[in-house]
This record gives sequence, structure tokens and C-alpha cells, in this order.
Amino acid sequence: MTEGRQHDSNREPVSREPTARGPHAREPVAVVGMAGRFPGARDVDALWRVLAEGRETLTRFAPDELCPSIPARRREHPDYVPVRGVVEGAFEFDAAYFRMTPREAEIMDPQQRLVLEAAVQALDDAGLDPARFDGDVGVWCGKGTSEYLVHNVLGHRELIEHYGTFPTEIATEKDHVATRVAYELDLRGPAVSVNTACSTSLLAVNLAVDALRMRRCDAALAGGVCIHSPLNRGYLAGQGGSASLDGHLRPFDAEATGTVFSSGLGLVVLKRLDDALRDGDHVRAVILGVGVNNNGALPASFMGPSAEGQAETVRRALDDAGVSARSVSYVESHGTATLEGDPVEVDALARAFRRDTDDRGFCAMSSVKGNLGHLDAAGGVAGLIKTVLCLEHELLPATANYRAPNPAIDFEASPFFVVDRATPWPRGEEPRRAGVSAFGIGGTNAHTLVEEAPVPEPSGPSRPVQLLVQSAHGAASLDAASARLASWLGDRVDTLGPNETADVAATLRTGRRQLAHRRFALGEDARELARALADPGAERCVTAVAPPTPPKVAFVFPGQGAQYVAMGSGLYAIEPDFRAHVDECAELLRPHLDGDLRDVLLAGDVTTDNLRQTRLTQPAVFVVEYALAKLWETWGVRPDVLVGHSIGQYVAACLAGVFPLEDALAVVARRGALMQELPPGTMLSVRLPEEELLPLLGDEVSLAAVNAPSLCVASGPAGAVDALADVLGERGVACRRLDTSHAFHSSMMEPMVGPFAEFLAGFELGAPRIPVLDTTTGRPLGADEARDPMSWARHVREPVRFADAVATLWEEPSRVVLEVGPGRTAATLARQQLKQPATQAVVSSLLETPDAEAECRALLHALGRVWLHGVEVDWAAFQRHERRRKVSVPGTCFTGTRHWLPPVGEAAGDFATGDAAGGGVAGAASAPHAATAPTDAHAIGGAAAPAAPHATTPDA
Repeated sequence: MTEGRQHDSNREPVSREPTARGPHAREPVAVVGMAGRFPGARDVDALWRVLAEGRETLTRFAPDELCPSIPARRREHPDYVPVRGVVEGAFEFDAAYFRMTPREAEIMDPQQRLVLEAAVQALDDAGLDPARFDGDVGVWCGKGTSEYLVHNVLGHRELIEHYGTFPTEIATEKDHVATRVAYELDLRGPAVSVNTACSTSLLAVNLAVDALRMRRCDAALAGGVCIHSPLNRGYLAGQGGSASLDGHLRPFDAEATGTVFSSGLGLVVLKRLDDALRDGDHVRAVILGVGVNNNGALPASFMGPSAEGQAETVRRALDDAGVSARSVSYVESHGTATLEGDPVEVDALARAFRRDTDDRGFCAMSSVKGNLGHLDAAGGVAGLIKTVLCLEHELLPATANYRAPNPAIDFEASPFFVVDRATPWPRGEEPRRAGVSAFGIGGTNAHTLVEEAPVPEPSGPSRPVQLLVQSAHGAASLDAASARLASWLGDRVDTLGPNETADVAATLRTGRRQLAHRRFALGEDARELARALADPGAERCVTAVAPPTPPKVAFVFPGQGAQYVAMGSGLYAIEPDFRAHVDECAELLRPHLDGDLRDVLLAGDVTTDNLRQTRLTQPAVFVVEYALAKLWETWGVRPDVLVGHSIGQYVAACLAGVFPLEDALAVVARRGALMQELPPGTMLSVRLPEEELLPLLGDEVSLAAVNAPSLCVASGPAGAVDALADVLGERGVACRRLDTSHAFHSSMMEPMVGPFAEFLAGFELGAPRIPVLDTTTGRPLGADEARDPMSWARHVREPVRFADAVATLWEEPSRVVLEVGPGRTAATLARQQLKQPATQAVVSSLLETPDAEAECRALLHALGRVWLHGVEVDWAAFQRHERRRKVSVPGTCFTGTRHWLPPVGEAAGDFATGDAAGGGVAGAASAPHAATAPTDAHAIGGAAAPAAPHATTPDA
């Protein structure tokens, strides 16, 4: 080491060939999501506004605004500068979201807490729900020293003893920031806590890039955090240190006197570029290359910078990217504004670039630290996020606090110039590229080569109505998220076309965690969706709380009488899966109907007489219900039990495997034809219980159905049924004639029982693979009954005991009854017997509205209702026929409350002296006496003041 300190820092680097690497060494990696909290900016969008406006967001505290725990002797010191960058609401945390108790939350280092929330928001921005992601998500993250432990926690000894010293250590140590995220979000890739002072977060990004290239994970969260405590404090700007004398951080400026430390955090979500493009991700930028090294013993002191070491890092990133330095048009520098650091950094960059070019003044440079201050462990990722935003907005904002160049920097002879005004940075024939630098005390350097995102392929057309879903862990969070999304959509009604609106809806469906408090909205465009979200509780915006476990689903198929003209024609036009099943059925029915059922089913001008012909009606009802059931199953909604009313029971049997589809269609067609040949009859709906209706029927009229406990259907010859209606009218009993051609389920069906049984005997029937409730008994259909042709033949004659079947359904306490077919009759009947409204629900698929938009809206409303009640929906399958792109849409709204232990005594405040040495400030005073300057202990190489013994000793 002694010899190392004597090394000539200006010696030329050793010539070497690029290191041989694996087949994925230069594989580009996409930035697909970002989140952060910064001084003066609660999120990434707000950060861009700060940058674009060139604002400095440091806070200058009045004397009465400083934390009382700071000793008066320090606050009143003539060199005390009451300035710092503060993260608004740093003491707030949504403990309930992460299932933490308030005690756990207030013990935990706020750096860990805020990283948890930022991780959720970054994944939201990426449209990546880890629970549904087909791959492993890794975490690379670092944080600053836990000043909160020293200042706020250690003084509360009784609290620590009650909570436990080992749990307290875990909640505050640097080691656990990445693993905490992995645990709370159930991420299964590598979880690595990274700590190299001020290069921490950019090094975390570079390590994540390498891991993605080596297939150690398929997506990665990377970044860092630094939250100071006390929040409202300044620093001592002693001579010989690196802290700014006037409280302003002036990168590369002639008046720069040092750095100002701030709080902040940032995370990015990364995926391999090919994977991101395949998945339709919102690629915000592309990382082409990464470089990492250490200065070794080149600097004069451990804290000093090295131009040679930094230059080698930049060269490594260029080599890794396989590009020339001449193609780089911007560098987001470390730029701490220290007297030694900035000149060394420009010298290092020039050395690296001179290997490829002698051109001057072609590359812009700046530093986000002029706006925000130095975010310590989060500084590098803040620079990366800024660079991505610059690429997206095609603008290089002016460098905050820059007026004239530092005379110690020879910009004229270098490739660089400082961005002194907002400068357009448009796309051109060649891709725009930028470098991002971060250097840490101790000499670990990181450089990242970033390129503009490829121009995305446009998304494709979608349904005429969009289903937008939101979920949250609580009602307040859901309302806040809806209000924010409504505002976001409202601001974009003129820019979001139909395809872009569909992209927004798709992102929310597939890229968000599915939580209990749920809401959906329907709309044709962004304006209608915004209005719907702004008015929760309206028909087009429905809210519910899903049960802890998904409910059981019953498919209920209505019978003849529910049909309407052109039923299903709208879905046929817009739903490829529905259309495919209808087409398959229509082709199989051709020999049985002597024609194409679609000519009747889909014709918008067909007369109602066609659908009153039983030989056509029954196959039509079957086909629509079967195709609709298969569509629901495609979307992941699958039944645990099937119920069919009359002809609907054949759909249930087919789906359960009793009949193959081809046989089921032949049977249904024959059934309808045989019924068509019988004499006409009439059916009458009567609002009486079965036991009161039976004595009034006489010999000619039969009990055809018991649809509800006090709702039955009588069936028979027209004259006899008319006479019954007169009797009922005289007694004041409500009754209504049904629009049917025959007296189904009555004695008038007897002539077809034998021929139908004979026809059925020619088919091989099977046992149900999914339970089917037999509506002649209301109980499950047995294997022997299912295989018996006569039981199916008698089905046309026996009364339909639909009410008994529904009662069986409601024996399941957590149940969604989904009517799969036209109209809402079956759902209305089922709802009359519902027992537990909190955990049971009834949903209709279609209403009597055949046009495409109306049927689409009805079906999507049903899908939204099913999802609200906790049924798992395969949203990827729902949109599998569309070309959708993920977009950056507002995500989770946390409802944080204060979790912040007050500091005890002046000892903690005395520790908060200043940040003059800086945990990674390039050029943080290389002279030996720098270590004795008035500085913050935490800032020197990341070392903390000694903690109390019990704070680091496990209870065990």
C-alpha cells in the first residue's frame, strides 16, 4: 500500500485487449420502469418538471425550522449552513400495504421503508406484476448509513428491548435493504445489497445488467436510497472539506465551493431488450454497456479521486457497448462541484474519449446534483433517471447554478461543454447516446452507456369499449388512485386515441398487483373513462371488495325463451374466440339443419318468427351459450359446477364431457325437430309456490318448471292454459303468458319421448367430468343417469326444478353464479335465493342488445363484475388477439401515516454535524488533514458512529 500511494496518477493506462466475455456480453438491456423520490419532486414526472425549469430544490431552513435535537453550539457556529435537500413526507409510510404493524414501521429505517414503496411504484411503471411474471425478478439496491438508528432509535432503549435488538438491527442495517424488497414483494431472483458510497446505486444498476445478461434473472430492480436524519438540518462547511460554503451546489462552475448533501431515492426496472420488445414493454431507454473498476492505490488518499481510474471505467463501458466515444453526445457526470473532483472528472472523461477521437466540443455534460444536491447512495441512479428523461423528452435542461466554467477545467481543449441553457436533443439518423458516471469514496467507479429507445411499433385496434380495472389494499388508496388516474386521463383526452386508450387499459389489467379493494370502469375513450372514474358508484364504474380466496364459479345456462333477434352477432363481430366456436358449431350443424345456422343467428333483419321455430331456436341457443362458455374459459373463468335450464342442460352436459360437441349438436337439433312436429301449446308463468299451484292445474295442464320458491310455470294446450289464467286472475294471482311455440315439459311432450330415447341410444354418453346439477332433481347428475338415454328423453317431459338447483348452488358460501347466455332471466331467478350477499354474487353475460358495442359493453361489464368478486381472470388471454403496448400509467397510491421516532437528547443531534467529506464525493479532499475537518462521521467512507452494544448483538 505504501508503494501504491507513490504511484504516478498521470501514468498512461496499461494497453490491453478487451476482456473475452460470454455470448451475451454486449446484449442490450432495456429500462422499462422508473420510480423515485427527490427533493422537491415526489415522483419521476415531477422531477422532470424541476429539471426542465432549471430549479434548485434545496431547502434553506430558518433557525426555528431546524431539528431541536441539533445542539445550539452547532446551529450557531459561524460556518453552519442550514441547507439540505429534503424528501417530502420521508417520515410517512403505508405500513398496512406491507402487512406491518405500526411498531415494526417506526423501528425500521425509513430508507428501507421508502425503497419498498418505490419498488412497487417502479414495477407499476414497468407494467410488471411479479405474481404473474413468467420469470425471476432480482433486486440490486443500496442505502446510506442508518442515521435514523443512531439519532432516533437508539435512545428508545425500552422500545428496543421490547422489540428485540436483533430485529432492530435487521430493520436498520444496510445488509437487508435488497432482501427486504425481495421478501415483501415475493421476488425470487438474486437480492443483493450494494454499498460503495456514492457509486452505490449506479453500481447496482450495472450489476443488474450483468445478471440479466448472464440469465440469473429475467427482470431486475436496481437503485439506491439515502434519507438523512434529522431531516431538517444543515452542515458545517469547514475549510479543507468538500462542503459548499454558501449552500449551493454549482457543477463545473467558477464559483463552486463544494457539495450539498440531500436525501432521495431512485429505482429502475430492467429487462433484456429482446424480451422487453417481445412483451410490448414501454422501453424508456437502452443500456448498451457498463464499466466498473476501483482506483486501487492510485489516489494520494483513500478518499481521493483518480483520473486514470475513472478514465478506465469509461473506456470499459464503451468497450462493453461496442461503440466509439465519438457517438456519445451527452454525459451525465458525477459533478459534485468539489474543488478537486470536477477537474479530475473532466480530465478522466477526456482521457477516455481521446482514445477514439481528437474532436472538441461535441459532447454536452451536466449534473443533476445542481438541482437536487448530492443524493449520496442514490446519486448515480438519479443521474441515470435524469438521462432517460432527457432522451424521452428530447431535451437537455440547463445545468442548475452554472454560470461560467471552472478555470481549473480546460473545456476548450476537451470534447465537452457544459449545458448552460435548455438545448433540444432530437432524434436523428444516428441513435443518441449518453454516459452516466458515479464515483465513490474508496475508489469504486461506475459508468453506464445509455442509448435512446427504439421507435416502438404502433399498437393495434381493440374492442369498441374498454374495460379499465384498478385495485388497492384499502378504500382510501383506491379512491386516491382513481382520482389521480381520472385526472391523468382527463389531461390526455386529445392525445389518447382508441388504440392508446386500449394500451392504458391493458397495462392496468396485466401490469398491476391484484388486491382486494377493486374497481372497474367502462368507456369508449379516455374522456368517458375519466368521467367514470371521477364518479365511483355509477353504473359504468363499480366497486367491491374481493374475498381473501377466489370464490367458486357456477355457469348457469338459460333455456328457450331467453333468445333475442341477432343474439351474439355483436360478439361474433369483435371476439375471435367466440366467432371460432360459432363457426365450428355452424359447420357441424349443416347436415342436421339443411342450412347454415349463421344465416338465422347473425342476420340483423331476421323476423322473430325464425327464432320461434323450435327446430332453429334450440340449436341457436345452444351454440350461443356454448361459444360464450368457451370464451369465458379462454379468459380464465372456469366453473366448478354447471347448471342448465331445459336446453341449457345440454350445454352443461357437453362442457362436462357427457356429449362430445358433434354429438351434442346432433342431439339438440333432433330434439328441436321432434318438438317442432308436435302440436302447439302455451306456457304460463305463475307467481305461486308449487304446492299452491298444483291443485289448480287440472288434467290437461302440467307443472313445467319451478323457477323460484314462489314462481312456477304451467304448460299445456292453449285453451286449458287460458282457463287457468282466468282462474288465477279472479284470485288476484299474478301470471304472464310466455312467448313460446310449444308446451314444453308437459304431457304434450309425451309422443316424442320414445323416439328421442331411441335416437339417443345411438350415441356413447359419458360421466360428467365437471359436476352438473340435474334440473329435474336439483342435485348432481350421476354417472349412470348421464349415460342413460331415457333419462335425457324424460328430461323433455319432466318439470324443470331450477329453484332446487339454485338452492344447491347457494350451499357454497363463497360463490359467483354466472349466467352464460342471452338475457338475464336465469340470473334474476338465481338472485331471488341468494343467501349471503357479502360473499355470493350473480352476474349476467348478455342483455337483449345485439349490436357490437352494446354486447361488448354488457360482456365486459360482466367480466368486470366477476373480477370484482375475486375470480381470477387471465387478462393476457383476454387481449391475446390484440397487439398491445405497455404504457407508463399512474400506479399505486400509498396512504402513508407518520412513523418516526423522535430523537432523544442532544447526543444524536451532535452526530449530525455536516457532510463535508461526503460518502463518495469525487475529490473529497485528498490531503491527510481532510479527515479531521468538521464533517459528518457517516459521510467518511460510509462509516457510522459506534452504536450501542445491544444494537448489534442478537438476542440469541
